[in-house]
Amino acid sequence: MLTRRDWLITSSTVAVNAALSSSLKKQRTSADGSQSEASNSTCPFRLAVINDEITQDFEKACQIASKDFGLQWIELRSMWDNNVTELSEKQIDDTKKILAENKLQVTDIASPLFKTDWPGAPKSPLSETRDQFHANVDANAQDQLLERCISLAKKFQTGRIRCFDFWRLDDPKPYRDAINAKLKQAAQRCAKDHLILLLENEMSCNTATGAESAAILQAISNENFMLNWDPGNAAALDGTSYDVGYAMLPKTRIGHCHCKDVVRKPDHKYEWAPVGGGMVNWTGQLRALKSDGFHFGLSLETHWRGGGTPEQSSRISMDGLKTALSKADIRC
Repeated sequence: MLTRRDWLITSSTVAVNAALSSSLKKQRTSADGSQSEASNSTCPFRLAVINDEITQDFEKACQIASKDFGLQWIELRSMWDNNVTELSEKQIDDTKKILAENKLQVTDIASPLFKTDWPGAPKSPLSETRDQFHANVDANAQDQLLERCISLAKKFQTGRIRCFDFWRLDDPKPYRDAINAKLKQAAQRCAKDHLILLLENEMSCNTATGAESAAILQAISNENFMLNWDPGNAAALDGTSYDVGYAMLPKTRIGHCHCKDVVRKPDHKYEWAPVGGGMVNWTGQLRALKSDGFHFGLSLETHWRGGGTPEQSSRISMDGLKTALSKADIRC
């Protein structure tokens, strides 16, 4: 059965209060961790990997991230064939123990929040109950899912939660204001716990490109509503180089970045590629991020499986990412 990504391949604000503002400013300077930790590293970013891009064996993924990749940060999405939002209390305790043993901090909770159909709209042609990294949450349960994410953010001592903006509609205009209102409401809920809500631009959701990302950031001005910028996702949809979409973005609203690569074909189809092997100029993007003062999570999200296994593919892509960092004169 075709997955959502296979389908694409083949078918081509209410201001926050003073206390919150102060808290967010501290997060921006301390990188959701201690200021001393940030200052002790020469890397301007929180270089990370999404754990399940390596393996569902969480202990092994952390060992590779820490010992082989030399990372201090990791992004949590799914482990032991469970989405992070579905972990039992024992699994949460085991996860925390493994993180501590490998001296890894959590960049964010990579949740499937709002990766579902918008209620009342025609069913999206990209609506998918699979390929959500072991999560399948009904649209009516999103508020409950958000509360779960907030609880997990506290337990894993991270200040950020990743979300989406519903499966992509052929014509989102009649529903855009209502979708924005839902996202704003979620940001306001996160603000009560001094958390940042990160919207990922995703080619099968209603915000995919740099232009669409800029538009939603303008529409939702909440200080704690930020972008999880993914130039690979944008390129997969519109085939443009990173700099086209990136130039449109308010740089102070970028709160996280995913690193993957993609190649486009003449028939407008796409395929994932190892980092450095596709059309995303990662050397240029990394240099621009550093120049613009970005110092948050930069997570490898491999997706490409040409290395034979997820682990080997991620090893190859991490090598590509580190090569791009070196070419950009960034030490990490």
